[in-house]
Amino acid sequence: MFYADLKKTDIANGPGVRVSLFVSGCTHRCPGCFNPETWDFQYGRPFTQKTLDELLAALAPDHIRGLSLLGGEPFHPDNQPQVLEVVRQVRTRFPEKTIWCYTGYLFEDLAQGRVGDGDTARALLSGLDVLVDGPFVEARKNLRLHFRGSDNQRILWAGQSLEAGEAVLWEDAPYGS
Repeated sequence: MFYADLKKTDIANGPGVRVSLFVSGCTHRCPGCFNPETWDFQYGRPFTQKTLDELLAALAPDHIRGLSLLGGEPFHPDNQPQVLEVVRQVRTRFPEKTIWCYTGYLFEDLAQGRVGDGDTARALLSGLDVLVDGPFVEARKNLRLHFRGSDNQRILWAGQSLEAGEAVLWEDAPYGS
């Protein structure tokens, strides 16, 4: 897997100060995407153990609330295994930190195993706190929304959604995670 950027202090992609990993590779190619350079699976740098160590070190300070995974597309089948390993490492080392993930896929498709290896996608979902799902739709762009670009995108409690078998909206507790 390649990655486009590792932001060690980000306040735009989830509540609080976060570390954000922008993975490379996306086949959605949403018109109006804010970082189309990440569509290329070879864009940026290879994600290595050194990168993972840097990411984990960036998460260590108490003022860092958690990790946000963006892209590109973290749930693209080519990215799922390495993104899952990142999530597992973060969960083990920092169980108190939250993990958010942005995807152009829908929760229902991920949960029902319709994207790549269904087991890997579900394992990745179960390691997340919050999933922001759905493609960016330029015609539905709304600058007033928190933590998403268009009003078709949903902010979901990932684990609760898996348990319920349906999407459970995060907006009921808008700054809770």
